[in-house]
Amino acid sequence: MFPLVYEINSRVWIRQLSEHFQRPVTLATVPDSEFAFFRRSGFDYVWLMGVWRTSVYSEAIARSHQGLRTTFLELLDYVDPHDIVASPYAIADYRLNPFLGEEEELEVFRQRLQNEGIRLMLDFVPNHMAIDNRWLPDHPEFFVTVSAEEQSVDPESSFEYRHNHFLAHGRDPYFPAWTDTLQLNYAHYGTHDMMTENLVSISRQCDAVRCDVAMLELKSVFDTTWGSLCGSMPEEFWPKAISAVKAEYPDFIFLAESYWNKEWELQQHGFDFTYDKPFYDYLTGHPVQMAKLRGHLEGEWGYQSRLCRFIENHDEARAARKLGPNHLAGALVMLSAPGMHLVHQGQLEGYRSKLPVQLLRQPSEPFNSEQPEIYHRMFTLTAHELFRTGGLETLDVVAPETLHCLGFRRFTDEGAAFVLANFSSTGIEFSFRHEELPEGEFDVFSTHHASKTVVIEREDGMVRIKLSPHEAVVLGHGKFAEN
Repeated sequence: MFPLVYEINSRVWIRQLSEHFQRPVTLATVPDSEFAFFRRSGFDYVWLMGVWRTSVYSEAIARSHQGLRTTFLELLDYVDPHDIVASPYAIADYRLNPFLGEEEELEVFRQRLQNEGIRLMLDFVPNHMAIDNRWLPDHPEFFVTVSAEEQSVDPESSFEYRHNHFLAHGRDPYFPAWTDTLQLNYAHYGTHDMMTENLVSISRQCDAVRCDVAMLELKSVFDTTWGSLCGSMPEEFWPKAISAVKAEYPDFIFLAESYWNKEWELQQHGFDFTYDKPFYDYLTGHPVQMAKLRGHLEGEWGYQSRLCRFIENHDEARAARKLGPNHLAGALVMLSAPGMHLVHQGQLEGYRSKLPVQLLRQPSEPFNSEQPEIYHRMFTLTAHELFRTGGLETLDVVAPETLHCLGFRRFTDEGAAFVLANFSSTGIEFSFRHEELPEGEFDVFSTHHASKTVVIEREDGMVRIKLSPHEAVVLGHGKFAEN
């Protein structure tokens, strides 16, 4: 099964609900209407992003950081200090953030999801912790130490924990350090044990985890980044940690945030799904990188079926802004491709403003009143078994602007569907051949039109269809069309 995941910025959401209903809302008192929305949308998982206790240091840094403040003021006319919070990825403790309610309320929320047949996904941040995390006082050895000499060369790279005792900030080697965090030391076996215990504890409170920048804990990456300071990792972290959870909860799902083409390696370490950043980059390019996208979709099935597709999330630009008029066509291609599908809060409404994770207040902006219903129709369409389990083959399409056109077929033994997309600014006639064309008419879904006619020319086995600018369609037949 290829699950549909809905990401929610938990603190922003709880604040919005409290303001809308003019009463304090916590996880245990989320209105029934929200669960009705989850159920109607057909979400398999709700990812509550940012539920854990955060850092006093991180909040102070966010409130005083000039670069962040400039970003905040690009979104809001006025920013109150209470609008600014700690990063949810500078975790002080894996216990529920009091902003969201009492400890037991997370289980109440999870049970309400289960009553709707929906499962809960939470965050696990394996690379770093908050500067004021609860493990540091007893176990400073679990964090990477930086010499005074190294610190003098790059003062922004570390935190002075005790006099002349410096600890490295967490980082991705291709970006500046996250100055509200400390880098975990995976060269120490104790760190492996401590983080595995945290992971097992989290797994008892949910049904899936999204593992932040999971590729940074690969031995090859860690040793390259940190080996000169702390030595090499004694062994890989992920296989044993994932096995420890799966031993208790065999159906538990692991999703890796992954970059640098490390998806396959992480899948081999036990991840059920990995981020598909190449798909995102190819689809949201200007213009769409069609040859690369097509080649990517032709990848080996065992790899393809374990990718997580998305056109936005909290780290990326909003789809409405990034894709522009190609938003709905991109959404249909994403949802009809195999793998896990991730949808971000505000994506359905076409919001254009990317919210920094340290900002608690969403800017007011107009939304497309028709778009949520189109999304719900796409959710219903792609909930069909054909899209949940069927295979994929790309199509050789004939069109005036093939560089802007994509076609592929999803299929099972009982039916098939052809997915066609026009990412150009002009209408085109789109045609293709296939040896298994059906008798009769196609069942047609369009991102732009309520009804559409498709002509099948039997003489040469050619299907011809006119697509509007930025339109995508699904042509179904067999058991798929009957449903």
